[in-house]
Formats: sequence, C-alpha cells, structure tokens
Amino acid sequence: MVEAVQGAGVVVTGAGGGIGAALARRFAAEGARVVVNDLDADRAKAVADEIGGIAVPGDASGIVAEARDALGGTVDVYCANAGVASGGSEAAEEAVWALAWDVNVMAHVRAANALLPHWLERGRGRFVSTVSAAGLLTMIGAAPYSVTKHGAYAFAEWLSLTYRHRGVKVHAICPQGVRTDMLDATGTAGDLVLKPTAIEPKDVADALFKGIEEDRFLILPHPEVSGYYEARAADPDRWLTNMNHLQQKWEAAG
Repeated sequence: MVEAVQGAGVVVTGAGGGIGAALARRFAAEGARVVVNDLDADRAKAVADEIGGIAVPGDASGIVAEARDALGGTVDVYCANAGVASGGSEAAEEAVWALAWDVNVMAHVRAANALLPHWLERGRGRFVSTVSAAGLLTMIGAAPYSVTKHGAYAFAEWLSLTYRHRGVKVHAICPQGVRTDMLDATGTAGDLVLKPTAIEPKDVADALFKGIEEDRFLILPHPEVSGYYEARAADPDRWLTNMNHLQQKWEAAG
C-alpha cells in the first residue's frame, strides 16, 4: 500500500473508462476515497459502484466544488485525466482546436485555480496530469492533440516548479499507446505509431503509483519514451527528419 494515498480524498476526471477508470480502481484499492467523474453519468456511476466511490458526473472543468463536498470538504489528490484526441492538421476547424484547448489544457488550469488556495494554505496537495507522450514528442496526423498536450505538459511543469517548495506534488503521466477507445479513434496514424507497443490502462496506473512512491514528476509508462525525449532535445533536426520519414510512411500507406 502507498501510504501517501491511504485515506486520501481523490478525484479522477474522465474516469468512466480507459486510463481514468484504471486510476480510480487503483486509488480505491490503495485505500483512498474516490470521486469518479465523467461526462457520461451512467459510466461514472458504474465505476463508482464497482469501487465503492462517489459518482460526480459533468464537465471536468467545473466539478471541483461538488467533488470537494462529496469528499467531506477536502480534495487531497486531483487527477486531471479527461481529454480529447483531436486529429487533423492546421486546417482543422477552429471548433476542433477550441475543444482540444479547453479540455486538454484549460480544464487543468481551472481545476488548479480552484484547488490551490486550500492546498497552499494547508501546505500539501497532489495534482496528477494525464498528458501523453505526444506532449513530450508529437503525434503525426493530430495537430490539435499534439499542440494542446504540449500545453498540458507545460502547465504541469509550471505548477511543479512554482509550488513544490510549498508542499504541492505534481505528476505528468506521458504514455504512448494505451488500449482504450481513444486509441481506436486515432485511426491509421495510431495503427502505425501507437498500437504496436500499446499497453493496458492498468499499466499506466501502476506506473503512476511507482512514480508517487519515488516522488517523480515525469511518469513514463513506456520507458523508451525517455530515449526519444533525450534524442529530440539533443538533435532536433535529426529527430524531426526521422519523424518526417514516419509521416511519409503514413502518407504512402494511404
């Protein structure tokens, strides 16, 4: 059992399935009291009933107050997990870009804004951001997703550097492919890049809890992402050339 989460009040957004449901199950198994959030009220209730949690359905951007009340007044851990996998290029409709920005970045900002006054006052709190390896690297065929996941990572990084000396812990989870509905929605680009090394949602939860035990900011359920990230930083042009080769392979496959 991870002592840091035993008895903690935990909120997991987008927890009706996939990574969010796996996180909710793991927190509950570790002795936490879990609020399960999802836009789909039935799915949120199903997971909450399964783990003995509390369903708080609705838009992840505005559920902090209700979740806090459901937990008896305190949120100890907030998992900003809800996300949208928006594909397309620079030509994607502005509504697609706006939704990706709102869900993948601004929902995190709004949650932090609601949580931080209490966390800073008491000197502790934990913010878990489900980003993506796309937030460290990029993803072919998905400009809105890649750009906004970069934003989500940047915000998590900023939170950590700004508030870690005041007791706020931040974790950024950056997996590659995970076997969820979101992976299925990535189409042929996901088939080429993500599916060959895809892992189960439970593996992501396991990686997070190992990171919590080791007090690490960056959580990499696919360890090879560390090497890709280093290569990108060391030689951006070579890395971009290699990614362009992958782009060309995807285009040639039709």
